[in-house]
Amino acid sequence: MKKNSMNVIILTLCLGFWMGSSLRSIADETAAPTTRNSPEWLKQSVVYEVFPRNFSEAGDLKSITARLDELEDLGVNILWLMPIHPTGEKFKKGTLGSPFAVRDFYAINPDYGTTNDFRELVDAAHGHHMRVVMDVVAGQTSWDSVLMQHPDFYMKDTNGAIVPPDPAWKDVAGLNYDNPEVRHYMINMMKYWLGDFHVDGFRCDVAPNVPLDFWEQARSELEQVNPQVVILADAGARPELLTNAFDVDSSWSMNYALDLVMTGAQPASYIQDSWQHTQAQFPAHALHLRFTDNHEEPRAIARYGMDGALAAQVLMLTLDGVPMFYNGMEAGDATESADPALFEKLPIFWHPGGRPPLRAIYHDLIQLRRSNPALCEGSVRWIVNSQTNSVLSFLRQDDHDQFLVLINLSGTPVSGTMDLTDPSGFEPVSIANRPPPLDSSLPDFQLVSHGWFIFHRKLPSQ
Repeated sequence: MKKNSMNVIILTLCLGFWMGSSLRSIADETAAPTTRNSPEWLKQSVVYEVFPRNFSEAGDLKSITARLDELEDLGVNILWLMPIHPTGEKFKKGTLGSPFAVRDFYAINPDYGTTNDFRELVDAAHGHHMRVVMDVVAGQTSWDSVLMQHPDFYMKDTNGAIVPPDPAWKDVAGLNYDNPEVRHYMINMMKYWLGDFHVDGFRCDVAPNVPLDFWEQARSELEQVNPQVVILADAGARPELLTNAFDVDSSWSMNYALDLVMTGAQPASYIQDSWQHTQAQFPAHALHLRFTDNHEEPRAIARYGMDGALAAQVLMLTLDGVPMFYNGMEAGDATESADPALFEKLPIFWHPGGRPPLRAIYHDLIQLRRSNPALCEGSVRWIVNSQTNSVLSFLRQDDHDQFLVLINLSGTPVSGTMDLTDPSGFEPVSIANRPPPLDSSLPDFQLVSHGWFIFHRKLPSQ
């Protein structure tokens, strides 16, 4: 579902970032001391969001199963399936309606296939070393939902009429979590998919629209079915969600900061400020989803151009957190991915032509990340450089390895230098046979428009 207005979020970011420079030195000290103990495998994961309707011409579950070999080869190990349930007809948007207007949480959209098709997809994904996360739209239903036979399940205005959870979302009706039966119903529904179909977890749409104590209760009960259940919150700037209920959030503040930088509204250093603000705001070791594309934004290629979109995703694959891909992104698909794609049939164009070897680049970056703990769980240390309007420079480090990442987020070639105390021993990392940097005599650098390089060095044994 669409989030709050972009202007409101930008204003919130700006109010927070005025303290950015001081946060550079105190972020770690001011972060809250605890967060929930998420599974270790999650920290080493790469998420792939699938919109079944548009993933293929057929738009069904079998077509996803048929491409699991490719997704495994890419390096994906978590499949996030957007809602797979029947969509509502009453007050629907567009020709086909939104997948987030759910008619029956216990059913499979007949256009997608059957429960057996879904079971086969989950089993096949497990056979490909992937976990499956279902989208749960806990705050609302369609207006023709099977739950409408229980009017007391819904939010109502002062006249007793059922209302949407947000005035802008006229195609859905809001669920009332003051009613204990709603809570009971939704938890049992998630247990059904977790227990009977062996899904591995849930991504919870607009999680802050549902009371926190419900999510904490749900987590406790779901862990009795699967102690390793993983739960993703569609939320940003809500640290309390990651304390007991959720494993990872959507990190919307980073996404919006990236957009402001890539469109020229803010310097590259704004991303560093966003990261540091989040570090100070959230519990220590909190996990955040890192993405450039999803079902709510126009494609990054459409917004930033091909080279810009690649540079942005390189950032998401080398920062801390859990990186994510969306529905055909590895092919360089530029098909609409927000409105109207949510409400129409706009399948991925899997062979657009005229693209760099994106799949090979992403494959190598994913393998680099997953084979090096420094990139999955290591610290982030920002390095001052002489081109802060355009260039991000940072170190990812553990006890054994250091990775130096340089990314030009502007459309102009740049050259400069970094405040790197000891530049010795760094070697360029080969990604999909890309040529080495024009000048690798660190701490100096040269970067083409939207250029990027990764360097590595082994650290002395402790």
